[in-house]
Amino acid sequence: MSISETLDQLDRPADRLRGLIDGAVHLPGDPRYDTARAAWNLAVDQRPAAVAVPRDADEVSRIVRAAHAAGLRVAPQSTGHNAGPLVAGGLDDVVIVRTSELTDVSVDTERRIVRVGGGTVWLPAVEAAAAHGLTVLHGSSVDVGIAGYSLGGGLGWYARKLGLATNSLTAVEIVLADGDLVRADDQHHADLFWAVRGGGGNFGIVTALEFRAFDVSTAYAGMMIWDVEMAPRVLDMWRAWAPVAPDDVTTSLRVLRVPPVPEVPDFVRGRTIVVIDGAVLADDERACDILAPLRALEPELDTFGRVPSETLVHLHMDPEEPAPGVMRSTLLRELDDAGADAFLALFGPGVETPVMVAELRQLGGAVGRPQDGAGALTHLEGEFAFVCGGMAPTPELGAAIAAVADQAVAALGPWSNGRTYLNFAEEPTDARTAFADGAWDRLAAIRSAVDPDGVFVANHAIPRLHERGRTTR
Repeated sequence: MSISETLDQLDRPADRLRGLIDGAVHLPGDPRYDTARAAWNLAVDQRPAAVAVPRDADEVSRIVRAAHAAGLRVAPQSTGHNAGPLVAGGLDDVVIVRTSELTDVSVDTERRIVRVGGGTVWLPAVEAAAAHGLTVLHGSSVDVGIAGYSLGGGLGWYARKLGLATNSLTAVEIVLADGDLVRADDQHHADLFWAVRGGGGNFGIVTALEFRAFDVSTAYAGMMIWDVEMAPRVLDMWRAWAPVAPDDVTTSLRVLRVPPVPEVPDFVRGRTIVVIDGAVLADDERACDILAPLRALEPELDTFGRVPSETLVHLHMDPEEPAPGVMRSTLLRELDDAGADAFLALFGPGVETPVMVAELRQLGGAVGRPQDGAGALTHLEGEFAFVCGGMAPTPELGAAIAAVADQAVAALGPWSNGRTYLNFAEEPTDARTAFADGAWDRLAAIRSAVDPDGVFVANHAIPRLHERGRTTR
């Protein structure tokens, strides 16, 4: 390190945080900085002014106060999913507060409430609820942080029956910009409680969450697989069936290019396949009736059957460890014949593409209806969510995937409803497209009230009132 670089580091505002919380604050050049700063998506290179790893809410408060006093901003982060937009805005004056040590899980069986620390991932919460014959509105990945997932919406296998996970929240405990820890629920800090349910990390650092558990111990769930040559027939059947299917069922359809690696079963290794997976919250007879149109297409593999609810967190086969990747998404109001042709032109039979996964998630049902007592994100408009991308072990492959993924979003533009689901938006986007106009104005007002100095930095920014109309973070 040069003398000038050494002098620069001695004058860093983040140095004022050294020694706090027993040394669990890591600055550039420190031995643990590179490990602490890593995002879940290893293709995202986040280099903040510092990373703090508190062990409890009191330490979170101390870090927030010290960062604010030093003229630094603060970004809440648990697992580092969806970090791309955060990095794109620049982190030179930002302290990332990793809540990964806040992992307590408890279940109140009488009230059917699960309480978790702000850094808890889904798997332990799912297993704790299942031990009591209950389930929670988890996502499709075992290691996604509950806080980020739930504050941004939460679209899981029970969504069309039970709605978005954000509206199953009953309370959060959150450290505000002045360092105070408050409990927000329907009776306390009700405006803040409304805002965090959909508004993400713009308002503070969530140190604990409480949410409803449901009396679901099993589901009729699984997957069906066809060769990609069947993609036109399967897509036509599924896109006609999905919008009118009963609320009991939530599914996705993927065109999946399986890599030729030994970790995958022989019969799909190196192939391109069509996969429909999902869950039905109904008895076996009714579930079979609901799925009958799909089974009529004679999948080469059909694993749908009665399974314990805790197994659904593994159903989608999402990566369970950090990995480099690229993803793009949009919400579709519908997918007619021309839209299906556009999808198949990019991902159907005979197409060579670097994109590993092109997915359509079934919306509608409870997802598509505003919920009573909901937060800022009451529902998602449209019939389908489109997501595509893949693993990107090299920058060159990442660029190739991004180019095709951007092309796909543009090609499906005529069927997009112009709305965004922020949990799927892994690149900078205008967050207002996720909310109704009235909700957006109210979110800005609440942000202004609870964070007047702009201390917090979120992946997808909700500006304070005086910042509206210009680019902010």
